[in-house]
Amino acid sequence: MKPEGKERPSGRDIPGVQKATMPQRKKEGIRDAILEASYSLFRDHGYNETSIPTIAREAGVSTANIYVYFESKLAILFAVYEPWLQERLERLERSVRRIKTPERRIERLLLGVWRELPREANGFANNVIQALSTAGRGGSYSPHLRQVFQKRIAHWIGDCLALDDDASLRIAGIVLMAFDGFALNVHLGHGLICDAKTVRLFCEVICPTAGQQALPRRREPG
Repeated sequence: MKPEGKERPSGRDIPGVQKATMPQRKKEGIRDAILEASYSLFRDHGYNETSIPTIAREAGVSTANIYVYFESKLAILFAVYEPWLQERLERLERSVRRIKTPERRIERLLLGVWRELPREANGFANNVIQALSTAGRGGSYSPHLRQVFQKRIAHWIGDCLALDDDASLRIAGIVLMAFDGFALNVHLGHGLICDAKTVRLFCEVICPTAGQQALPRRREPG
């Protein structure tokens, strides 16, 4: 029998038990702090050189608390990268729309995707290349963002060149693979950087009239 006047303490009354038995509530401020810290670290040091404990210290939270909000470092990167990329694609789209001729729009699009975007924020896109090259088959990679990116480029290309959806998507896939390559080269000492001539040559391949519009005509000898 229990003594009169004394209640047996419940699990909630025992220090430490509540945390172990009750799920932690997610707070938007903590999530934002993790994302802001991660962006700064990925931008300045790169994905491979940034660890979960380092992100936790920068964000002012515990390492364990990181996993309340994100299942992996890769998940953090994509949570940072998706809005970052969307903002820049929207900016590029506004720039493309201001151009009248389809050939010039394609040139502007490719310069944006192949030269400008890979250089943005200390080559931030290179973090995704680092992450995917080390994730392995068991990683938590989702093709969602790649598909969104590819479809957006396909829409622009199809609109400019009057191609069907399948052809536009295939060309967009090539554009996206080249983007990955240029992003990889950003931090290399003698890396390959896209220039205007490269873009014009590619435009001639996918749209033969583009070269005639974009490049000055050569004078015939004599």
